[in-house]
Order: sequence, then structure tokens, then C-alpha cells
Amino acid sequence: MPATEYQGSFLGRISIRRNQVIAMDGNHEQELEDLEHFQKHVSDRFSELLSPPPEDVHADALLSISWLRKLLDVFLCCDAEFKAILLMGRDPSQISKPPLDRLIPELLERAVKALDLCNAVTNGVESIRHCQRLAEIVVSALENKPIGDGQAKRAKKALTSLLSAMNLDDKEGTNTKTAERSWSFGRRGASKERAPVRSLSYQVAKNWSAAKQIQAMANNLVAPRGNEASGLASPVYIMSAVLVFVMWALVAAIPCQERNGLATHFPVPKQLSWAHSMIGLQDKIGDEWKKKEKKGMAGLLEEMQKLEKLGQSLIEFTDSYQYPGETEKVEEAAAQVAELAETCRRMEEGLVPLQMQIREVFHRIVRSRAEFLDVLDQESSATEGVVKQTKAFLM
Repeated sequence: MPATEYQGSFLGRISIRRNQVIAMDGNHEQELEDLEHFQKHVSDRFSELLSPPPEDVHADALLSISWLRKLLDVFLCCDAEFKAILLMGRDPSQISKPPLDRLIPELLERAVKALDLCNAVTNGVESIRHCQRLAEIVVSALENKPIGDGQAKRAKKALTSLLSAMNLDDKEGTNTKTAERSWSFGRRGASKERAPVRSLSYQVAKNWSAAKQIQAMANNLVAPRGNEASGLASPVYIMSAVLVFVMWALVAAIPCQERNGLATHFPVPKQLSWAHSMIGLQDKIGDEWKKKEKKGMAGLLEEMQKLEKLGQSLIEFTDSYQYPGETEKVEEAAAQVAELAETCRRMEEGLVPLQMQIREVFHRIVRSRAEFLDVLDQESSATEGVVKQTKAFLM
């Protein structure tokens, strides 16, 4: 069943109880069923990202633009189902009791850090688009027949700029005019801060680190044990793991500032059935990170890897080219230019929709965080009201 279909079925079933107050003791079997469905959906979605169905001949390459878009769709679906379990038709007092009184604020703090990463990744996509434009100049210069000396020089200049842009040191940031960073939610550490959300176009500060941000999100990410494993602590942990993984994959794929020390894994217990595919993806991406040692700006995005490989080959061609050129080398270069043109086409078609999805994820995180804060505020107000009434009665 497609993701949207079983998501709709899942949310529809829970919406039947929208106006009911769910008592944990009286509806424990229903709770367990909802948790089981949620875990299965998470498992199925990540399984498709790791191993697409055999009949899918157009399966997307790992960490390609289209693959990242599917990953963001998975996040949005998981977020919707997670909120359905935790918030839909539920007594607010249930998410203010232990252990949720600790786990929910931790999740909301991770959400703030995820917003900052969305800002950084958005800037990274802009740097990728700059590389795409340089690659298009190369294609324009070299697809003419025959190739003149002037066209070869023009292509070489663009290729030099392209390879230079792809190998910037992380500490230089994604923009040479980096402005001081504005946090997504006003002052740091204020879990209930309701300051206006900043635009995704804001730059990050020179001392900001994507790797440290991911590490901070993974801190205290501990799977529930004992009785907590079958309660509401479980979906909170699952959603936290999904959030951290999605942000980690984005940072690994897309140019981001200061990725030195980016962990190749974060802890997810192997005995959890829903986590098998997520762990498999971590292994694959981590191996790519180690193998290519991508500590610079290029990242592991499939299309950027193609640009780098083709760019290095073509700059050798243009460096030694003299009209009319050797037939064999000219034909080899023509094939590489055609491949470069196809890569540019995929980037042209996919980068803007990817930016829009990152923006959608950003605003979804903002809304979800606000919804949880509203519920917590309602419970806090209700508790204060009871205390006041009790005091008045005793007086």
C-alpha cells in the first residue's frame, strides 16, 4: 500500500476517537495497536528507501536529489502519524506525566536544532545551484561542434571555478559574505520561546557547526526500556530518531558549514524491528562518507559527485586541447559532456522542488512544536486553576 494510502487509513482510524478522552488503562489494547501500526509504517518507509521494490526500474540512487525528496516525504508522513498518536483526542494531562514530561521537551529542543539545520541546508542548496550554473557553462561551451580554442578556454575557466567551489574548506561557510546567524526561535535554550520564526534565507555564523548540531540532537537519544517501551515513550523515541536521521542525511548530502567530525552513526538499538532499515541506511551513508572523506563543501549528493568526477576529467581535456583535437579524445569528451548535461537537467528539475520541501519540513516542524507547546500550556493552566480552587476552598 502506498505511503499516503496507509497514512490516510491510519489517521482515519485515530480520528474516529478525536472527541474521545482516551484512558490509558481502559484502552491499552488500542494504544498497543496504534503503536504497532506506527512502527510498521516507519519500518516500511525506510525499507523502501534502503531497498526499492525490484520492479522499480527507475529507483533513485542513494543520496540523489530525488532520493532526498522521498526521505523528506517520509519525515512528513511520520510526523503526521506521530501527532495523531500523541495529540489527537487525548487528554493533555497524559503527555505531562513521566516519562513524557521529560521526553517531550527534549524532542522540542531537537526540533529547534532541526530548524537551524534546515536553514543551513537551504543555504547549501544555493551553493549547489551555483555549481550547476557553472556546469551549464561548460556544457554550453563544449557541446558545439567543432570545439574551438576559445570555447575550450571558456570551459576550462568554468571548470576551474566549479572544482574550486566544490572544494572549499568547511570553515569558510557556504557564502563568503556570511552574516551573523539569527536563531530560529529567539534566544537559545528557551523551550517555550514563541519568537517569530526567521526566514530560511538567513545565513549561519562563522563559528556555527552542523556536525555539533547533529551531535547535540543525538544526545540523550535513548530507547525506552521495560514498561515504557510499550507506552507513549516509544513513539516519542521513534520520532526523535527519524528527525535526527533525516537531518543527519541532509547534512551528509548537501554542503553545510563545519561538517568535520560528523558522526557516521548515531545510536539506534539493532533489536528494534522498525530500525533495521534505518541502521542499514546509516551504514551505507557512513561508508560513503568514510570512503570519499568528504569534509569539504561538496557533500555526498549523487549529482554533485557526478559534477566532480566529470569536471576533473574534462579539465584535463580542456587543459591540453588544441583545435581540432584528437578524434578519440574529442569523442570521449563529447560523451562526458552529454552526461554532464543530463546531470544538470536533473538538478534543474529537482533542486527547486527540494528547496520547497525543505521549507515545508521547516514549517511543519514549527507547527508541530507549537501544537505540543499549546497542549502543554493548556495542561499547565488547568493545573494552576485546580491549585487556585483548592487554595480558595481551604481558606
